[in-house]
This record gives sequence, C-alpha cells and structure tokens, in this order.
Amino acid sequence: MEAQLKKEEENQTVTVAEMFVKALEHEGVEYAFGIPGEENLDVVDAMCRSEKIQVVLTRHEQGAAFMADVYGRLTGKAGVCFSTLGPGATNLITGVADANGDGAPLVAVTAQVSSDKMHLTSHQYLDLESLFRPITKRTKMIVRPESVNEIVRLAFKYAESERPGATHICIPDDIAREQVPEGVARKLLNHPDSNREYADGDSIDRAAVEIARARKPVVLVGHSAVRSRASEALTAFANRLRIPVVNTMMAKGIISYQNPYSMWTIGIPQKDFANMILEKADLVIAVGYDIVELAPAKWNGGDGHRILHIDSRPAHVNKLYQPEVEVVGDISDSLNRLAQCCDSKEEPKEALEIKERMVREHAQYANDLSFPVKPQKLLYDVRKIMGPEDIVISDVGAHKMWIARHYDCYKPNTCLISNGFATMGIAVPGAIAAKLVESKRRVLAITGDGGFMMNCQEMETAARLNVPIVVLVLNDGSYGLIKWKQEDRFGRHYCVDFTNPDFAKMAESMGVLGFKLEKTEDLIPTLEEAFRSQKPCIIECPVDYGENTKLTRHLKEVMKELVQDSPAPVV
Repeated sequence: MEAQLKKEEENQTVTVAEMFVKALEHEGVEYAFGIPGEENLDVVDAMCRSEKIQVVLTRHEQGAAFMADVYGRLTGKAGVCFSTLGPGATNLITGVADANGDGAPLVAVTAQVSSDKMHLTSHQYLDLESLFRPITKRTKMIVRPESVNEIVRLAFKYAESERPGATHICIPDDIAREQVPEGVARKLLNHPDSNREYADGDSIDRAAVEIARARKPVVLVGHSAVRSRASEALTAFANRLRIPVVNTMMAKGIISYQNPYSMWTIGIPQKDFANMILEKADLVIAVGYDIVELAPAKWNGGDGHRILHIDSRPAHVNKLYQPEVEVVGDISDSLNRLAQCCDSKEEPKEALEIKERMVREHAQYANDLSFPVKPQKLLYDVRKIMGPEDIVISDVGAHKMWIARHYDCYKPNTCLISNGFATMGIAVPGAIAAKLVESKRRVLAITGDGGFMMNCQEMETAARLNVPIVVLVLNDGSYGLIKWKQEDRFGRHYCVDFTNPDFAKMAESMGVLGFKLEKTEDLIPTLEEAFRSQKPCIIECPVDYGENTKLTRHLKEVMKELVQDSPAPVV
C-alpha cells in the first residue's frame, strides 16, 4: 500500500513553485518574510499552503530582509526573505547586503518577468542576478524545472557555510508554473552536517611558542568565535593563561563582562580603554576576528604588533594584519589545545587596573537622575532589568556607541549590533525576528529616532502577529552619530536636525502600547510595565547627547594620562 501511495504521489503534477517550497521545507525553513506581488503569486501561494513554513507578511521588503538577517544570526540557519521583481527586489537589497556584511546566513528569493520578456524592454525588469551579485555569495536564476532542488540546496549551502552570508534565487513568472519532471528531478537533496576541520599540530606548536615568548599578550575576539560557539573554550583559555580579552561589538558576551579578564568592547570611533590595553600588548591573539568588524588600522595603525591568528578560516589579506602564525581549524579545539600546552602568565596587573577604572566610570552614573536621560544612566538601568539571556538589539547611530561601551553582557548573542555593514533601521524588524526565535526571552530594541523612522512601519507587523517586543526610541531630534562626528571634526553641525511625531500617540494609532518618559526615574518601571503587558510597545525616551562630545574630550585626557603613566611594551 505504501509503495502504491508513493507511486501515486510521484505521478502527481508538481510545479516549480511547489517543488521550490518542498525544497525550503527540506532545508528546515520555519519562516519566510516578505511581500507578495504579481510575478510571485505561484510561489507565495505554495508557501502559504505549506504546513511547515509560516509566511510573515511585512510592510516593507527591507524589513523582511532584516528579519531574515537576524533570524540567521541567532540560529545559524539561513533566514528566508522574498519579494516580487523590480522595486520589490531593490527594496530587499539593503537588508541582504547587511546580512552579507555581518556574516549572517540568508536566502533572498525574488520574482522575475517571464523568460520570453527578458530580452525586451519590459515593465519592472532588472537584471537581478547582476544586481545581487556584489552583495551575495551566490546568485542564480531558475531557468529549467529540473534544477530547482539543486539551486535551493546550493543557496543554503553557500549561505550557511563559513563565512556565512547572503545568497539569492530568482524565479521567472512563467518558470514558476512549469511542471517538474518525475523521477530524480523531484528528489530532495541531502544536506549532511559539515565535518569539523582541526588545526594541524605544527601550527599549534608554533602558536604556543609565540604565546610563551609574550609578556603582555591580549586576546582580540570577533564574531566568528560567536558563530563557532567558542564562548566556553575562550573563557577557559583566558582563565587558565590569565590573558586579558577585548571583544568587538559583534562579539559582546563571548566572555562574561564579569570575568576578571574581560576588558569589554572595542570599536567606538574614539580611542578608549580597550584600545590602550591592545596598544600595550606585545602579542595580539586574534580569535575569530574579522577585519570587516574592526579595521586593523583602528588597533594596529603603527604596524607594531605581533599577531597570532586563530580562526576556522585563513587570515584576511591586509597590510596591517599579517600574523606570525595562523591556526586554522575549529576554534574551540584550537583554544583547548593551546590552553593545555601553554603555561599561565603572570596576572596582567596593568590591564586589571584599567578594568577597575572602567567599572568605576560605569557605576558613577547609577544615581544620575538628570533629564533628558544620559545614555550611560539609560544603559545602566536597562542592564538591571534585562536577564542574562534576554536580548537587546541595537539600531545604528550614536546610541550604538554607548551600547557597545556601556551595555554589559553575560552571554553571546544577547546584544546584537550590526557592525559589518552597520545599517540603520535594523532594530525594529530585527527584534520581531528575535522574539519569534526566542519567544521566552525579553527582547528590547534600542533605536534612535532617525533609525526608528526608517522601519517604524513594522510595528504594525508586530501588532498583527502579537509579537511582544519593546522598542525604546531615544529622541534627540537629529542624526546623533553624524552630529557627534561633525562636532568632533568641525566644532559645529549641520544638515542633521529634524522634527518627530509624538511616538506614544503614533504607537496607539498602530495598535501597540505607547509610553513617553517625563523623568529619568520612570525608565525602569516603564520598561517593566511594557514587558509585563506582553504586547508590542514603544517607549519614547528623551536623551541627552551632550554626553557625546564630553566623552570625546574625556577619552583624549584619559589616553594622554595612560600613555604618560606606562611605557609601551618591548616587541
């Protein structure tokens, strides 16, 4: 009977659109984010008939791409976004580029005109393969029905393999309706687990020699270590060898901020305490470091550092990033092996003293009730109410710099910052995806007023789906990061100020809860009320960005002081 049913099923007609969705199901796709159009009617119809895939209708294709981006970053599985052709496809591009720049696995699916129109001047026609090629790892159009499963498998394989990124599949309108031949063309392809690759013994031995020679080694850890789930191994390595660890913005939480060897985050435009710790190092142990997150010029501008590269991939080519040794293989395995064959260092007293100063600086804002809220106080209070595994998603702007510097993390992937492509507008759609993935965790989007208005329409998506995210909108009436840079460089600002709607009333008009802070001491109770509501919420919070240029001046003085107090190491 089973054989007969299987044969009957094989004899049924299957369109390219239907086969495409079966292939998505086979890849384990849970959500498809996007907007239907005339030329993707068949694909969307097939997705909506799927019992395994939830189609999430968004209000802008960019929002769909950001949702797929954050889904991929949190799960390690490719998020899927879709659009029609022409303007729908171009609207996807920024979010797709962000995923590719940040190393998040994503598969973008666009429609296309019928194959008989591609050689003509056609309504809404663009060469989408050429358009997506610079911002993806792979782009292919389905032109033959028997190729569907191979193209889908390749798209996910490329998207999810190290270094992860975006891929693109284009489906012409007429091809979507064609029949897939019986037999092997309908066979869903295997996707076996990737084999771990381990570093060779010689590179481990040479790396151990470099560590033994170093008097002041420092670890610089990046996002690849997060993707590789190397948190436990890195923490054990740092603890055993007593080596300070500086993380990039995208690696926040890879080692708990409470660990004595955690020197917190590097990456704000100004030289900060973390920069000074790196500058004093005689060996930088780069673990899962990607130069797209933090250019080598930001920490090795004088080309004076000896560098040890530990990653699952060979080092990038850069004149300021030329490792003495490359340990290429599974990051956790490499760190564990090195920890076993290296002796512990002396306590890094100078780094630990700098860490104590960092802790004191952060704590000094605990009781600052001035209003508008200072960013340091805001993040101090946010940390008090967010649990160790709760998720903060930062938009891009001045607040991103403060979050990087002042929002401390216990675990990786609990503070998501886009710092590869670094795109404004990611926070609201990203928070929706994060809450879909991690329904039991609190998810807080922190965004500036500029970034919020770029994708605020997705609050309707949150309301419609009843996804209880909380969005904290920091209102200063300007593009604050650019204003900060202008004032640092020119002593003035221009072309950055604007007016805003009443965000609390805007929230109510979109069917979500709205709050507006009137004093600093209301921040914690308002956040708690918002989370208790189990509804999407917007909280408008006036912020004092006068602190931006104050920080610039403060750090200049600190750097002078630290340079005078301590000579650079002998390399």
